[in-house]
Amino acid sequence: MNRRMFGRSLAVALVAGTTLLGAACAGEEPETPSGPVTITVNGMPPATDAVNRANFEADVKAFEAKYPNIKIDAKEGFMDPQQFATKLAGGQLEDVFYVYLTDPAALIAKRQVQDISAQLAEFPAVKDIKPDLMKVFTDSAGKVYGVPVANYSLGLVYNRTLFAKAGLDPASPPKTWEEVREAAKKITALGNGVVGYGDYSKNNTGGWHFTAEIYSIGGDVAVKDGDTWKAAFNNDKGKQVLQQLKDMRWTDDTMGQRQLLEWADLLQMMASGKLGMYVGSADNFPVIVNQYKAKYEDFGLGGIPGGQGTLGGGDGYMFKAGLSPEKIKAGLTWLSFKGGALDPSRIAADNEKAAAKGQPVGLPQPNIWTGDSLAKWEEATKKFANIPSENFGPFLATATTIPLKLEPPLAQQIYAVLDTAMQKVLTDKNADVNALLADAEKQVNQILTAVK
Repeated sequence: MNRRMFGRSLAVALVAGTTLLGAACAGEEPETPSGPVTITVNGMPPATDAVNRANFEADVKAFEAKYPNIKIDAKEGFMDPQQFATKLAGGQLEDVFYVYLTDPAALIAKRQVQDISAQLAEFPAVKDIKPDLMKVFTDSAGKVYGVPVANYSLGLVYNRTLFAKAGLDPASPPKTWEEVREAAKKITALGNGVVGYGDYSKNNTGGWHFTAEIYSIGGDVAVKDGDTWKAAFNNDKGKQVLQQLKDMRWTDDTMGQRQLLEWADLLQMMASGKLGMYVGSADNFPVIVNQYKAKYEDFGLGGIPGGQGTLGGGDGYMFKAGLSPEKIKAGLTWLSFKGGALDPSRIAADNEKAAAKGQPVGLPQPNIWTGDSLAKWEEATKKFANIPSENFGPFLATATTIPLKLEPPLAQQIYAVLDTAMQKVLTDKNADVNALLADAEKQVNQILTAVK
């Protein structure tokens, strides 16, 4: 789901310098452009964010000192859906611009972005980026139009303290939905208002989680059929998701009486020690700890139950159509310098800086790496970890085995429809799962007619 809706925008992390983009490995920096080049980029914090604005401006100054033939014309902001289309149509889009991982396919199809394959070849660390992430920026002919800078994927957030009290192994969270159901019973049996498992059903979060859960058992929400899209959840997979939730809510009574929950609700319940498990991601933990005053030691993250697919997303940068090779190279050089997330030699320094500022080091994501670069990421994370990173080991163990799947087209509209199905099974013990899926299918197919 578009996580900025829930106050979890990765843009904040990017501004803070935790996960921007780098490129060449140590000792393999690209050649500086032979003549002066000016590029426009976005991502500059607003003046009201004085600290990060000053850090960004200092980075620009240092970059231009190191690369005197490249000038940076920085613009405020990241991806603003309200302005993006207008800027694109009016030729006002920056040379190097920020995108969510749901954006590249349409931009590539409409030829609104530039092939950077030739220049990217000069940045060898790219070979270590996770293939699922690079695929997002690649067309059917293998041409590349951008690069990822950060990612997230959903797993199982759980309370290790409640696990131990319920006789469950905190180092071994459930791997299947059947195990989730059984663990929820044991956790709920602790009493005192403890809820075994929680789920969303309001403000598009229910549809978002329905999507994540059907992905986890090998299903889909929408599939492309020739040149058109169609709903793909009115089947045994969709029924399995809704039926298990209905059974847990009404037969097992392990989901609590309070329903119609949205994003912040489950984080608050987890922080208060009243919730055993829910589907979530690594970036939930800083909010749980900092905003709701809990402790990292009490929580863990496992792979998503079912393990056949995980809903994920993230962000990256693309290059607008028509850029010269010199500007593309300059843009990649800038992205290499600003944050260094593609330069594994800089990971340790970035982690050291983050730890010194009290930012959490040791979370399993964002992490875009494989191969030798992954080894460097792991080494640097272990060295500077200031939270119990071993609590997230079960999630990391599945990170390379569970396929990443992106949101369906027109995701927010689809999620709004699927919210209704989630709401009904969690608030009405007589809800008809088959009828809910059939009705949602009709509505989603109508929405998908707008996808071009």
